Amino acid sequence: MPLAPTSFLIDAAREAHVGAAAFNVIHLETAEALVTAAERTGIPLILQISENCIRYHGSLLPITRATLALAEGSSARIAVHLDHITDAELVREGITAGVGSIMVDASALPYEENVATTAELTSWCHDRGAYVEAELGEVGGKDGVHAPGVRTDPDEALAFVSATGVDALAVAVGSSHAMHERTAVLDKELIAALRAALPVPLVLHGSSGVPDDELRRAVAAGMTKINISTHLVSVFTQSIRGTLDANPSLVDSRKYVKPAREAVAEEAARLLGVLATPATVPEQYAAQAPARG
Repeated sequence: MPLAPTSFLIDAAREAHVGAAAFNVIHLETAEALVTAAERTGIPLILQISENCIRYHGSLLPITRATLALAEGSSARIAVHLDHITDAELVREGITAGVGSIMVDASALPYEENVATTAELTSWCHDRGAYVEAELGEVGGKDGVHAPGVRTDPDEALAFVSATGVDALAVAVGSSHAMHERTAVLDKELIAALRAALPVPLVLHGSSGVPDDELRRAVAAGMTKINISTHLVSVFTQSIRGTLDANPSLVDSRKYVKPAREAVAEEAARLLGVLATPATVPEQYAAQAPARG
């Protein structure tokens, strides 16, 4: 199936009041597992390649071309997205390579520099038909810069979106990157207020630390794109650890990587089902949410 536009998957999810799943690729095995999950469930999926992933592989093209090939060869509707890209050259290289969307991450810069950098790269990407996500201030936990208590201000977020022209915005509402326990409680009232204030879809980073029901409630309140990485990485690692503990003489990596790939496929399929299940908007913030669909 041809590569799906990220904008199409996000807009369709927003209209259906469900989450647009965005799961991170770490290496070829996880990319294969995630594609398998999308094919088994029939639920669309955004495959994300982060700048950290690119650095791990040494350059952008090998892992990106492999991921694009998997997506294009799949029977599922799959988009490929670059996540947390701070290097402008990687932005340009990724879009030129055929990636349809990108997260321009200038959030570590002072506000005015963030705006200027994001606006310039967004214009360049839009001229080439690419979809752009950005972040206003870092989400809690990333590189230890912010505590999980940080929150996005709706007025500042609207000013940022208006000044940069981005298509989607990652917001801080109580999640934190790289959480290993799924215990986060999100600020649903703030999500609804942001959804009412902004003309673009909202993106939840750090979703690995958010339990299933809380993810559903966040989507019901107005969140659209849901990024998950650490949780699925943990599933992969735990499977390998268990296989090697049970079989310490194993030397053929395929014999412990294959069950890990299957474990990720199973958990990714389950999460796709979670995000594709609509939830009811609780009364305390339903009035803030605009009409959708």
